[in-house]
Amino acid sequence: MEFERKRYPVRLDIAPLVDVVLNLLLFFMLTSHWVEEPAIKIKLPDSNTAESIWETSKMITITKHGEIYFMDKRVDLKNLRVAIQESLPEKEKGFLRIKADREAEVGLLVRVIDEVRLAGVKNFSVLTERPNR
Repeated sequence: MEFERKRYPVRLDIAPLVDVVLNLLLFFMLTSHWVEEPAIKIKLPDSNTAESIWETSKMITITKHGEIYFMDKRVDLKNLRVAIQESLPEKEKGFLRIKADREAEVGLLVRVIDEVRLAGVKNFSVLTERPNR
């Protein structure tokens, strides 16, 4: 006696799967950090020990021609401290990034760091980039 099975067509409902995928896509799009760099062209110096920073923070940019930009606005060295103090009311909690072109004058970079410290900012970093290998 041979056993005969009835074959039913197997139907998978993919609507819940599509909903889950779209929800995941929406979640990652909303929670990802889009870091916009300023439109000032500079070449960062290389560093083998550079680390990536993904937090948003205030930025000072120094071009190879000695121009200083704070938050995409050009400032001179004399007014840099005032601009920092006005934009960072809680200096201990604020974090400042300094981007200096590799051809920028080192003395200017040191003077900018001095102004940052005199403004009361304790947390700052000088950005570099890893060399391409």
